[in-house]
Order: sequence, then structure tokens, then C-alpha cells
Amino acid sequence: MTMDFDKRAKDWDNPEKTRRAEAVARVIIKNIALSKEVTRGLEYGCGTGLVSFVLQPYLKEITLADDSQGMLEELKDKIKAAGATNMRPMMLDLINDAPPDEDFDLIYISMTLHHIKDVPRILKIFNLLLTPGGWLCVADLDKESGAFHAGKSGFDGHHGFDRLELSALLSESGFIDICFETCHMIEKNTKDGLKEFPVFMACCKKP
Repeated sequence: MTMDFDKRAKDWDNPEKTRRAEAVARVIIKNIALSKEVTRGLEYGCGTGLVSFVLQPYLKEITLADDSQGMLEELKDKIKAAGATNMRPMMLDLINDAPPDEDFDLIYISMTLHHIKDVPRILKIFNLLLTPGGWLCVADLDKESGAFHAGKSGFDGHHGFDRLELSALLSESGFIDICFETCHMIEKNTKDGLKEFPVFMACCKKP
């Protein structure tokens, strides 16, 4: 059983998720020279596209991929309302579907990796989809006790990631120039009271 994102789509956007998306996008903008060389982006696990809407002015083309029809329907409405002609939604599950027959200069994924069981496989797929010299940016939770998703029905993913272990997986998947930084703090009420959960950004390159 997995979490039902279709049911959560209409109420997904909120001030905290918006702040987090802006923080994630700022780090991407800071670390990646979005220019003539980095024009085609893929956001995987895009949800309602919060990160991509911040990056939209900087990229010529953005493919926004998710396996939740509900999220994509919300995203389509937002794209239409914004008149964003460079944003293209796509129903896609890279673990089970054939990858798109195209490549990208930048792939970014925010708070999605911990929902993917086979992390080594998805990282290798990302590498294959990138152009030589292309960038992968991963924002996700630092390793935690499980308190972040406590009480959320259907969650069967990872309780965050150890940065050294994820760095090793990225290296094994063919990435270089791997760097991490903390980009955001999420405050949540847990059974032990209010707790902060750090969100890291990992940026790396395909040779």
C-alpha cells in the first residue's frame, strides 16, 4: 500500500510547501548556471509543480512528471492559469514505465526520493536521461527516526537519507562533483512535541 496522493492533490499547496519549494529552487538557481547550456529540465515526482513554477522563468522547457493523476490535473490547471507555455505535464513512473525518448540538462526531485523503494535504480535512470555534463539535484529529508511520516496511512518508504550513504549511491550511479547543503527546515508536531526536520539539497553532475 502506498500513500494516496490523488486524494491529497486539491489541498496539496499550502504556505509551508510553498516556502520549501522556494528554498529548494533558490539552491538550484544558486548552484546551477541555468543558461543557454542548461535549458531542458525534468522535475520527477512534481506534484503540483511548486518547485518548477519558481524555476520556470530560467528554463526553456520543463517536463513535469508524476504518477498521480490527481496531482497532474491540479498542475494542468495551474499551468493554464499561469499561461506557462514552456511547462509540459507527463504521467510517468520511471520504475515501471519506459523512460521518455529524450534527454535533459537538469533533473530535479524534491521530497520524492524517500517514497521510491529502489533508490539505486532510479538514480541510474536519472543518469541515463541526462545529457553529458547535465545536473541532478535531489532535495529530501536527512535520516530520521520515522517521526516525519508517523500516522500517515500507507507510507512504506525511507525515513530520510544519510548524506554519506546517498553520496556513495550517487557516485556508484555515475555522478561526480557531489555536494550537499541544508536548504530548509520543516517544523512538524510529533508525539514528542514540535520537531525540526532538516531538508538537504544534493547537487551532482553526469560526466
